[in-house]
Amino acid sequence: MTIPFSHMLFIAILLFGMGAACAMTRKNLFMILIGVEIMLNAAGIGFVAASMRWMDMNGQVMTLFVMTVAAAEVAVALALIVCIRRRTGSTNADRFNLLKG
Repeated sequence: MTIPFSHMLFIAILLFGMGAACAMTRKNLFMILIGVEIMLNAAGIGFVAASMRWMDMNGQVMTLFVMTVAAAEVAVALALIVCIRRRTGSTNADRFNLLKG
């Protein structure tokens, strides 16, 4: 049994919207990072859905690249959050003004 394309696309759009809402409304850097990760996973679901729809493996290969970029992004973002926490004592995004000239 295969899942219809419209259902997979609906789930991807729903997840992307939830991730965007989380990334834009939260003040905690960890929650913003989680929102971005949810958005990247939603893009991966969309690529896999399109790959299944048109019987082409390019979408699944692209999903592997998206997952690789997401893993690298998490590693860099967590390192930056640890540095920010050490300098400011908080993970609140409003207090992050270290790059101002």
